[in-house]
Amino acid sequence: MSKIYVNVIGAGLAGCEAAYQIASRGISVKLYEMKPYKKSPAHHTDKFAELVCSNSLKARRTSSAAGLLKEEMRMLNSLLIKCAYKCEVPAGGALAVDRDLFSDAVTDEIKNNPLIEVISEEIKVIPEDSVTVIATGPLTSDALCSDIVAKFGGSLSFFDAAAPIITAESIDPETSFAQSRYDKGDGDDYINCPMNKEEYELFYSELIKAERAPLHDFDVADPKVYEGCMPIEVMAQRGEDTIRFGPMKPVGLRDPRTGHRPWAVLQLRKENAEGSMYNLVGFQTNLKFPEQKRVFGLIPALKNAEFVRYGVMHRNTFIDSPRLLNADYSLKTNEDLFFAGQLTGVEGYMESASSGLLAGINAAKRVMGLETVVLPTKTMIGALANYITDETVTKFQPMGASFGLLPELENRPRDKKLRGEAYASRSLMFFLISKQKGYE
Repeated sequence: MSKIYVNVIGAGLAGCEAAYQIASRGISVKLYEMKPYKKSPAHHTDKFAELVCSNSLKARRTSSAAGLLKEEMRMLNSLLIKCAYKCEVPAGGALAVDRDLFSDAVTDEIKNNPLIEVISEEIKVIPEDSVTVIATGPLTSDALCSDIVAKFGGSLSFFDAAAPIITAESIDPETSFAQSRYDKGDGDDYINCPMNKEEYELFYSELIKAERAPLHDFDVADPKVYEGCMPIEVMAQRGEDTIRFGPMKPVGLRDPRTGHRPWAVLQLRKENAEGSMYNLVGFQTNLKFPEQKRVFGLIPALKNAEFVRYGVMHRNTFIDSPRLLNADYSLKTNEDLFFAGQLTGVEGYMESASSGLLAGINAAKRVMGLETVVLPTKTMIGALANYITDETVTKFQPMGASFGLLPELENRPRDKKLRGEAYASRSLMFFLISKQKGYE
């Protein structure tokens, strides 16, 4: 009798979560990962579950959409959530991690699992020898992407960007101050880089005319840019106050030097547990490296900034999931084949992992001959799966966790916080009631 196993292609966030969920159900996994022999343009290490854009996993409170998603994952025994809390760094109301420690923790869990065989190999053609989960991410290799398009069609692309990282010691202490917005967190989770009106106007004028890096392998005449990772220079072109009411908003902050709210603020978030590196929050960019140093150096606190990593822009590919996938993440034309992660059009670290979690559960159920799980739309995981597989969606674009995806509440509170708590209570009650009904 041949051994029962599941193929998982890709050891990113979704792939690792899928492999873990399958192995947790006693099923062997062949996990294929092309690193270290081949890396995508956005990856820098040989580790699994590498965080490319930011080290923030968004809000932690369950009354927020992002926090509810993480709590649902925790209740479903998520590997990524467990590792994230082991590696967290202060970030006010957000859950942020030391990205190296996080990747180390996930890699160790996967490589030390006796039911998971890691195979360092680039998969160029979809395997047909077993139930398979494809979780190759937004930078799926050209060869596999071509095979997916040839077999199923519907491959789409947009641009994604990452923010720069600088050293802590290079931040000017005389023109910066530590404070979390609205004093959430421990008070020093963020370093704030304030600007007055004149400083901001100079920065803005240089930002919108700064030289950008060339974009490769795209139709640069009409690039698609995802709103959630909009480069700061692209956002700025929408108007002088756009970024001042966006990533550089000063609300909830007070400059101790003046006693007043600044005109604009760049926030820096800890990148690692030691606090030796900081991420420029909301400053995803495609400026040329010298331009990043020059323009961002116009922010007084960054006049001597030392860049550990410059911001970059890269391709982000996803399939036409509303036409191709079922709500259990299986392919409509071949239910032994599952897709997971950003390749499906879910957008965000934990959103990607949540799709891997559900795809992994269902891949295990498939090989065991059990009915797969489709979570109700009143849960955030189920609502995301429903959105990306909704055939009525005509102009499909990536989607992150949002209360707008959930069915309306029967008695909708007018207060936003109470409304979030009501959404969360309804969702989490489902998981409590259904704990023994096969969703584990």
